[in-house]
Amino acid sequence: MQIDLLITDVHVFNIYMKRFIAGNVAVLDGRFLYIGARGKETFEAKEIVEGNGQHLIPGLIDIHLHIESSMITPATFSHGIIQNGVTTVVSEPHEMANVFGLEGVQEMIRASEGCAADILYAIPSSVPATPLETTGGSIEISDIDKLLQDERVVCLGEIMNSVDVLRDPDCKTNQILNHIRTNHPHLVIEGHTPKKLVDLELARFMFAGVDSDHTEQEVDSMLDRMRNGMFVEIQEKAMRPEIMRILIEEDIADLFCFVTDDVMADSFVADGHLNHLVRKAIAMGMSPERAIYCTTYTPAQRMRLYDRGSIAPNKLADFVLLSDLSTFHIDAVYKRGRRIYDANHLVKQERVEGQFPSHFYQSVKLSPLQEGDFTVVVTGANGSAGADNAAGARTEQVANGVHKCRVMEVSNGTTTTKELHREVEVQDGVLQWERAEGLGLVATFERYGRNGNRAYGLITGSTIKRGAIATTYSHDNHNLLVVGHNAADMTLAANTVIADQGGFCVVADGHVLARVPLPVGGILSEEPLDTFGLAVKRLREAMESLGYDHYNPIMSISTHSLPVSPALKLTDLGLIDVHAGTIVPLLVES
Repeated sequence: MQIDLLITDVHVFNIYMKRFIAGNVAVLDGRFLYIGARGKETFEAKEIVEGNGQHLIPGLIDIHLHIESSMITPATFSHGIIQNGVTTVVSEPHEMANVFGLEGVQEMIRASEGCAADILYAIPSSVPATPLETTGGSIEISDIDKLLQDERVVCLGEIMNSVDVLRDPDCKTNQILNHIRTNHPHLVIEGHTPKKLVDLELARFMFAGVDSDHTEQEVDSMLDRMRNGMFVEIQEKAMRPEIMRILIEEDIADLFCFVTDDVMADSFVADGHLNHLVRKAIAMGMSPERAIYCTTYTPAQRMRLYDRGSIAPNKLADFVLLSDLSTFHIDAVYKRGRRIYDANHLVKQERVEGQFPSHFYQSVKLSPLQEGDFTVVVTGANGSAGADNAAGARTEQVANGVHKCRVMEVSNGTTTTKELHREVEVQDGVLQWERAEGLGLVATFERYGRNGNRAYGLITGSTIKRGAIATTYSHDNHNLLVVGHNAADMTLAANTVIADQGGFCVVADGHVLARVPLPVGGILSEEPLDTFGLAVKRLREAMESLGYDHYNPIMSISTHSLPVSPALKLTDLGLIDVHAGTIVPLLVES
């Protein structure tokens, strides 16, 4: 019988039996034809690969991630994941949607054409996530219907605003959920389910249509989700011993999968991608069989990708050859029966420019800032700061003296923050933040040319202790965010990012320590992965040199402006009490 490819003498992972079985594999027209004992005596193959006892598994599938989190283009992302054994991903272009709306999503999909990996898409459901920020674009119900006409769109992306879903039947998110249930009842709906949602609140959230979660996990709340049939997507930060014990010991393999969500480019280069989580799970005591099952079959089933995720007749011939199962060492990767990665013949990625429309490279519409832009004027009876500065207006002046202020406390191990109260001097209506021991300033500037908003807050904890950092990579609005300890360094950092049309800049004592331009929408680079990964590594090191003590300082600072992540955050509209879903003043009312 004529076939395209025959792989002999391999240990094939049988998804249905959840174990490896020795045999041969035949491929025809990009799909598996046969798995069993028959070999060269039966098949006449155009190509024969001698397996020599290697392990053959399905290509890995990651169903929850954001390409923009790696700050690279889809083509570069595909190049990176393929060599890590990942052949299919479902990406939610939530960040590009916040910058360019529908067009941002469409251009990310277009930029994925021709990629070696299958890059499928989730529709961003929460753009903006709340009305408490200014973004460059939004996703409306009519946009969702347009996107669903594309076969590469497979689900509705994470529902983030659980507060409004539960308390406001008429909110935008509930309108979207009602529309999906009525008009697209079989569409998968992904969720961002805070661990505080349990019992009745969890049931109500699921009743609204949200039946998955990928956030930080605690044992009790995770088990509550699983008992209710919610699908749990485990990212690395959830892979703690107490969580892994449940995933290993309980018969729940069909209720969870592993996902990466956000991977920084330097970690991508150094550690890998979804394969890194497989290795880690195995090292923590999970059997290789379960770790593979939950990175291939269960994610495929969750996304109703029934043509992949297993090695069986008529399934897509997406597979990985491993020389060592315990270390998950990848020798080769095949997509639709064609070898696209060989560990012995690495292909260097070249830089490609102009992958997006020209206006995507001109999205930062801010004039250079001055040191005076970091003078914080507190006005009004409630001690607000931000809007008055932007308008140049003055209302009732706050009395001179020491005032109690809200402070954002950053903590290592999490991207959530706490609200602290500290006393800071006010003189002639100006907050003397540079004199406040142990505190820095955090400021944000609307960068789309929509309203010129700006807002200010105070920051402490596991953040920088000197110098400044500026970035337009600030979830979810991606306005210009600046953190620092003196106005001069903050001005230099901010203006460097503005001149680069987006990115990161780290400054100390008037000198730029690290600079990472992100000219595509202010959030993406077109550099090759290896080159860009090194730049991000240097950025991380520069941030740490200023005292940033965090497992992921880049992700930490990027979420200071995320108004759905507890507890105190800052957007261009002001300080946000995330639990209450309201704007609060900088000065605490006595």
